[in-house]
Amino acid sequence: MDATAHFVLVPLMAQGHTIPMVDMAHLLASRGVHVTFITTPANASRIESDIQRARGSGIPIWFVSLRFPCEEFGLPPGCENLDCVTSREHAVAFLYACRTLRGPLTSILRQQNPPPSCVISDTMQYWTADMARELGIPRLMFSGSGGLFHLFRHLFLQNKSNDLVNNGAESVVLPGFPHHIELTRAQIPGSLFLPEMAKFREEMMEEDCRSDGVVVNTFSDLEAPCIDQYQEVIGKKVWTIGPMFLCNRDAAYIAARGNKASIDQAQCLRWLDSMQPSSVIYVSFGSLARTSPSQVIEIGLGLEASNCPFLWVIKAGNRSAEVETWLSQGFEERTSSRGLIIRGWAPQVMILSHPAIGGFMTHCGWNSLLEGIAFGVPMITWPHFAEQFLNEKLIVEVLRTGVAIGVKTITPWQADKDVVLVKKDDMVRAVSRLMGEGEEGEAMRNRSRELGHKARAAVEEGGSSCENVTLLIQQIKASMKPAQ
Repeated sequence: MDATAHFVLVPLMAQGHTIPMVDMAHLLASRGVHVTFITTPANASRIESDIQRARGSGIPIWFVSLRFPCEEFGLPPGCENLDCVTSREHAVAFLYACRTLRGPLTSILRQQNPPPSCVISDTMQYWTADMARELGIPRLMFSGSGGLFHLFRHLFLQNKSNDLVNNGAESVVLPGFPHHIELTRAQIPGSLFLPEMAKFREEMMEEDCRSDGVVVNTFSDLEAPCIDQYQEVIGKKVWTIGPMFLCNRDAAYIAARGNKASIDQAQCLRWLDSMQPSSVIYVSFGSLARTSPSQVIEIGLGLEASNCPFLWVIKAGNRSAEVETWLSQGFEERTSSRGLIIRGWAPQVMILSHPAIGGFMTHCGWNSLLEGIAFGVPMITWPHFAEQFLNEKLIVEVLRTGVAIGVKTITPWQADKDVVLVKKDDMVRAVSRLMGEGEEGEAMRNRSRELGHKARAAVEEGGSSCENVTLLIQQIKASMKPAQ
């Protein structure tokens, strides 16, 4: 009888990184693989429904909660997720605090049966590489980004493009890239050249180069040129196994994926059912993006002026007294026949899969893009930070399945900066282009639907991502040491 493979999954504690790794845990466990998923107390509470569902169903996922050293690194109590961080200094401290988990985790893994046979960890949890070598098992690198960013980051650092940026270059075009992509200095992911990240970045890249392979939440038909080139330049296997969330069709899992929804899902579905097919623009900016009160109000004015039905997610951090006062002074009443506001966390996959959704205004986080792509939804792109401007290029210039809202620089992270980067008229123009009946909108919708079909085919039996999962498990089993 074959020995049971045991995968240890170590995400970065940020919702955009954790959610796809929860999807990965379910995907691997559905193939009979034993999975250990590493988290912390505060983060475990966010995925409590996943933990309880795994226990109740008997699928082989073990969630291990490790104490996170907030106070020791000058972080506020309970600051165990990047969405709790409010400054660069705390962000760097948070990343270094993660490294202290190595000792406790190694001790736990040494006692497990079956013993670990592989570690898949976030690229920013590079300390797991030393642990994997100590345990004598492979370490595969994972990131919450797509293949485009993996290749861009590698070429950017290998070509020392960060030196050009730090010396005043206004933009960067990488030579030899499969697509012509130009980013201005203000749009380049900050982690690639911020001075305070230099040592962390160097250590992370060193371990990326020493990893035994890379797992990416994408699919071949979406990013084949980037994946092929990335695989060639790093000289190791790149496993494309996405969109991973499509591999779990359990309705309860999909509805509660990532967090407990802040709206009764039956209510949300009833509202969507009352709308015409492909008529609603869905507006949501993920878990980390911060939107100032003035910008939230400007978004509302633009949605109202567009005369388009909308479903708008306003995160808890944006629900300031100023915003709530403005919403209550007539906006919700004026738009009640064609608008629904969700305050907090939305069941995004459930929403995007509904036939009433005709467009998605997004911050361009990779998970959100992949979800929109998988359901054939064209997008309005509004990048905020990280690799999101790069993702916008993929949607608008390469795939041609969306329109840019026109933002040229990052949105300040500090909550006290009340900036407005997008005006009401910008909103109206973008919604009109995406949702209109002209040739441009129809062409984007057709291309989006075609990509959605390819995404779903990738995870079906015989699809590229489905086959890659099989090959990945087979390779890890082949590398396992015989039982003593």
